[in-house]
Amino acid sequence: MKQSRPQVPVITVDGPSGSGKGTLCRLLARELGWNLLDSGALYRLVGIAARNHGVGIDNHAALEVLAGHLDVQFQPGADDAGDVRVVLEGEDVTGVVRSEEVGALASQVGAVAAVRAALLDRQRAFCVLPGLVADGRDMGTEVFPEAELKVFLTASPEERAARRFRQLIDKGDAVSLPRLVADIETRDRRDLERSVSPLRPSPEAVLIDTTGVSIADVFARLMSLARERGLA
Repeated sequence: MKQSRPQVPVITVDGPSGSGKGTLCRLLARELGWNLLDSGALYRLVGIAARNHGVGIDNHAALEVLAGHLDVQFQPGADDAGDVRVVLEGEDVTGVVRSEEVGALASQVGAVAAVRAALLDRQRAFCVLPGLVADGRDMGTEVFPEAELKVFLTASPEERAARRFRQLIDKGDAVSLPRLVADIETRDRRDLERSVSPLRPSPEAVLIDTTGVSIADVFARLMSLARERGLA
């Protein structure tokens, strides 16, 4: 007799770049002791692999192959910050996977239906006990539509650009704030208007605007929502 799989609780946190998803999902996963899926990293890695292999964004068949055979390892970091070391095809790409250039590549490959289909099972494989916090753009609408708690974060383009500006300046990168605002608005349009899995909140999602709100306050709101649903 076939055993039914145990139900795994899932919290999805979707939203545009710079809305605070990554930091908040790491905090949630650590507080709950759950697994973490950073789906954006997978699309960024497909973009890096395409660049490394000379595959054009318009070559959908080749992108599908890259996505389906992505040779990647996520290794725990040496400190307590929750960061991970990302190794793609034997190369440490931790330092470049969060760059603005790679983010733009991820937005482009994420609009390719074949890539999203190839990564779907890989993302769902992260859903194991004791639970999963899933960070992305279509976690609540496409990947985990039956999640117990769905959250959609947003913030103004100016606020998100300012956050990214501070991150890059802290890393010693030379960057233009107006250019970041323009890049974010371009990426938003691409994510909103793509024909496959456009960026939009699930009807069941709790919408939270993080403009001018501290990470600590948003995290407290998320933990309150988790407790209300018996997840914490």
